[in-house]
Amino acid sequence: MSFRPSPVLHKKLSSASRSWLSRQSRDPYVRQRNSSPTAYRSRSAFKLLELDAAWGSFLSKKDVRAVVDLGAAPGGWSQVVAEKLGWIDPSTPDLDDFEYGHQPGYSMSDEMTIDRLSSWSSKPGRGVIVSVDLLPMAPIPGVQTIQMDFLSPEAEGAVKAALAIPENPSGMADIILSDMAANFSGYKLRDVESSLNICHSVFEFAKGNLRVRDTSQGATKRHRGGALL
Repeated sequence: MSFRPSPVLHKKLSSASRSWLSRQSRDPYVRQRNSSPTAYRSRSAFKLLELDAAWGSFLSKKDVRAVVDLGAAPGGWSQVVAEKLGWIDPSTPDLDDFEYGHQPGYSMSDEMTIDRLSSWSSKPGRGVIVSVDLLPMAPIPGVQTIQMDFLSPEAEGAVKAALAIPENPSGMADIILSDMAANFSGYKLRDVESSLNICHSVFEFAKGNLRVRDTSQGATKRHRGGALL
């Protein structure tokens, strides 16, 4: 992806657009994404990789088998989690054209789509990853995508049901990631309220669905609780 439009196009851009392009060209995460052999869908993927490295590689712990990614689109964080849980080979590029293939006016044969998607993941991983967003998101191996409003009353039940696989019959999450943000209206009080509503909703969801520390004896003994990020 390039943030350097042609001189003709650059002249037609507004001052705000030119400022945005200038900021993007200096952004270290954008530069890292552009130079990386792994085609992450968003620059925020590198932020999650940094956090994971700084906090003891928590995504790679063997007892992590259920992860929820809230506000997931376009899927950068879900890609990172899918790699850590073994669903994606990091050396295999993302199917950018497959993502565009879900847009109106683009055609791709079903056979081609299936062949290329199957080559994206070399082996089955562990556990379940559930991604939630209002926007549609192209498939990622090992990720169950739910397109709905997380703030709706039905969202918690839908996520819980998706988490309840044989490996995780309780339907509890080991890790909850949230990169949700409200659409800014320009009215400060309204925007602050919207952001607080999202934070409150995620916290309440975590209280009821994030696995807690278990010090009981037996095969299910767990020394660490879940993580909310």
